[in-house]
Amino acid sequence: MDAGQLFSVDPLERQAARGHGAITSMAAGSDVIVLGTSRGWLVRHDFSFEDALDIDLGGGRSGDHAVHRVFLDPGGKHCIVTVIHPGGAETYYHHARWPRPKPLPRLRGLLVNAVAWNRQAITEASTKEVILGTEAGQIFEMAVDEADKKEKYVKLLFELTELREGIKDLQMETAVVGNATRYYVMAVTPTRLYSFTGIGSLETVFASYTDRAIHFMELPGEIPNSELHFFIKQRRAKHFGWLSGAGIYYGELNFGAQHSSTSGDENFVENKGFFDYSKLGDSNIKPASFAVSEFHFLLLIEDKIKVVNRISQQIVEELVVDNTPESSKGIIGLCSDASTGVFYAFDETSIFQVSTSDEGRDMWQVYLDMKAYAVALSHCLNPFQRDQVYLVQADAAFAAKEYYIAASFYAKMNYILSFEEISLKFISVGEQDALRTFLLRRLDNLTKDDKMQITMISTWATELYLDKINRLLLEDGTGTTTNTVTNSNSSAYRSVVDEFRAFLSDSKDVLDEATTMILLESYGRVDELVYFAGLKEQYEIVVHHYIQQGEARKALEVLQRHNVPVDLVYKFAPDLIMLDAYETVESWMMARNKLNPGKLIPAMMRYVSEPHAKNETHEVIKYLEFCVKDLNNEDPGVHNLLLSLYSKKADESQLLQFLDTKFGSGQANGPEFFYEPQYALRLCLQAKRMRACVRIYSMMSMHEEAVALALRVDLELAKAEADKVEDDEELRKKLWLKVAKHVIEQEKGVKRENIKKAIEFLSETNNLLKIEDILPFFPDFVLIDDFKEEICKSLKDYNSQIEQLKAEMDDATRGADNIRSDIGALAQRYTVIDREEECGVCRRKILTVGGLHQVGRSYTSVGHMAPFYVFPCGHAFHANCLIAHVTRCTSQAQAERILNLQKQLSLMDRKAAKDNGGTGNGESVVSSAPTVDKLRSQLDDAVASECPFCGDLMIKEISLPFILPGESVEKASWEIKPQPASQKILPMTMSI
Repeated sequence: MDAGQLFSVDPLERQAARGHGAITSMAAGSDVIVLGTSRGWLVRHDFSFEDALDIDLGGGRSGDHAVHRVFLDPGGKHCIVTVIHPGGAETYYHHARWPRPKPLPRLRGLLVNAVAWNRQAITEASTKEVILGTEAGQIFEMAVDEADKKEKYVKLLFELTELREGIKDLQMETAVVGNATRYYVMAVTPTRLYSFTGIGSLETVFASYTDRAIHFMELPGEIPNSELHFFIKQRRAKHFGWLSGAGIYYGELNFGAQHSSTSGDENFVENKGFFDYSKLGDSNIKPASFAVSEFHFLLLIEDKIKVVNRISQQIVEELVVDNTPESSKGIIGLCSDASTGVFYAFDETSIFQVSTSDEGRDMWQVYLDMKAYAVALSHCLNPFQRDQVYLVQADAAFAAKEYYIAASFYAKMNYILSFEEISLKFISVGEQDALRTFLLRRLDNLTKDDKMQITMISTWATELYLDKINRLLLEDGTGTTTNTVTNSNSSAYRSVVDEFRAFLSDSKDVLDEATTMILLESYGRVDELVYFAGLKEQYEIVVHHYIQQGEARKALEVLQRHNVPVDLVYKFAPDLIMLDAYETVESWMMARNKLNPGKLIPAMMRYVSEPHAKNETHEVIKYLEFCVKDLNNEDPGVHNLLLSLYSKKADESQLLQFLDTKFGSGQANGPEFFYEPQYALRLCLQAKRMRACVRIYSMMSMHEEAVALALRVDLELAKAEADKVEDDEELRKKLWLKVAKHVIEQEKGVKRENIKKAIEFLSETNNLLKIEDILPFFPDFVLIDDFKEEICKSLKDYNSQIEQLKAEMDDATRGADNIRSDIGALAQRYTVIDREEECGVCRRKILTVGGLHQVGRSYTSVGHMAPFYVFPCGHAFHANCLIAHVTRCTSQAQAERILNLQKQLSLMDRKAAKDNGGTGNGESVVSSAPTVDKLRSQLDDAVASECPFCGDLMIKEISLPFILPGESVEKASWEIKPQPASQKILPMTMSI
């Protein structure tokens, strides 16, 4: 096949009939070809296995019995054959697995011209429902199962009565509608095309036509070989063609359509067409056979196959069949294999294969010539073909001065015309708007990889937008440009501005920021400049613009966005709070902990330093109170600023309440307040807030200054401050003396009753001050009579104190006597030891007699018994055993101390023994006794301060390991070692 050819013809089998006569009929399906011959033979060629099967349908009978028609299902398994005998027609069924066909006796005598298979239901084992058309104009339904080897049933469905003609061809299609099946059946006679449709069984569908009109198409002329073919794709019929006497009637099949005709029949044929034979060059020439492909008709005319494009109705190719010279009739017919899409031509002896090679490759051009642009695009196979379609559409629109449409089509082209050529076309005709449309559509068609081209085109489109906006402003009748939309009454102006903003939003990531801002600024589009800055997150420019316009709320809305740096809030805080304090403070409060109030102090300081309307400063106070009370802010600067604002208010109550509030209470090791007291004191002194100063002095523990200042303000305040000191009695008394002195000095020069009032002041001190404490504050000329009662009361108090001290002394004397008697009783204390009592360490008897233990002179011994210790709990220990046990169990430092004491006692014992042996007297012993007693007392305290079995020493032993490090040898001796293999273990018996 040539590269440019759509179809080609190649001989397949030269002796296809295999010597069984001339080929009279042929059918194909799934690479299987079945031939019927003039001698009544059936030849089956299976190209999948390269096998052939010859079947004699005559059964050895004499006479002519030529095969009339052969029908093969699309799967190549089921075959129906009609044979004409001298006595009539006989119909056979053959399955691919059978060696011989089976006659269908119920069809005997009926000349079957057409068979329609149910492609959706047929299986390898069963034909399901099959429709047969006869020469007598009858339509039958039949079904055959392979296992039964005969027809299950044969039903007469329909019979032509109005115009009795033979059924020449049949086609059937089904579709599922809900839970039912809808049947579509088409049948042709030499002059008519009948169509039947309905839901239910085939019998029900055809029975319904007894009450309604039959839908048919009748064409003039008559043709003996009328044929009907469906083009099958993916097991569904897509379109059909009817070979009639006048021409080829064709159309598309849409079995899902619900278009009902007035007669009640469903019309499932769309886009009908008719091909007149006159287009073949001679109106008298009629095809002997034809076939339908996806886009073409194959018409058999003598020994040539003319290929006609179904859409353009043009002859596109003419195929010459190289038939054998032995064939007297030439090419007899055409048939197709619906499952493989291959066509076949045959003469009396040979089979030819008609193959197609991408027959739809030029259909885009066909549809383009017909100006069916959408269909042409759907058939384009590469971008160049699509560009051809777009070019034709664009040029047509451009010629018709439909520039916007032309721009859209030009933008879709990538190869035929360059970007520059297309742009110059619009510039040459002065169509800036169409050029802008072209640029925008071109952007939509570019990929993300074309970054540089996208940026350049976007920038050009930006300039075209700005130019359009300015031209619209110039057209408003004033001749001057403006910067705001409100100055233009043109809806077109507003539409373009909105469109431009949408473009900026969509292209913000591809536009060069600096270039775009320069363009916007050069055209004076401040609003769009601000808008673009917001898109590029250049919030500083946006906020600055709104502040200049006095739109504080808009500026604050920008600053409240989650992606705006918080530093911008601090930067613009001074301007915003001066512009709108209320909105600014509300915005800060909404931000809560996102803002650092300390960084807002300069803005608040600037605000409060400027003159404002009365009570307007409270916005700053509100924010500071919010920080301190709600956010628990601990910044000293915030607390100091709030305190300074309180100090400037005429009402001192808020200041005092603030000073009394301990904001740091509840925090471990934290301060109770966070402002600087020295700064607060200086502010309050400058503002003459004396009560506040007293509070601050008190907080700073400067109680003397607090009382002194309070005496200048309010006596009761001074008394309260003096009474606050609780842990320093001397200071508290001193403060009360200051208050008393002030009270007495206030009463100087007043008569006697006023002096009594001053003396009554003593009762308020809770006996802290006496009359003698305040007497120095009275004048020298005051009479003693005025203090008589107070002095007597004081003397009585002193007398009662003296008596109380005497009683306490007597109690102390009696206690000392009791202690001395107890000490004397201790010297007489004893305990009884049983003679069988054992030492708690060595388990030997305590009262051991003999040389078991060496007796040191430092111990008191009875006879020759070893020294021992007895504890109140009952445990007893030899002295040496107790020392050894305590030394082993106590700490290393304590053990060394005990051993050192024991060593010193031993040395002194030996020295004393030596001195006694040399001098013969006990003077040296007597002289060293105090030292020995002191050492023995220390040793007793070290080893016998508590019972080692009942005291802390035993408790501490819980943490010691059961096996000490020095006992590893002892531990190893208890290990169980395995017996040697050679050692014989003798049984042990025990008799009682």
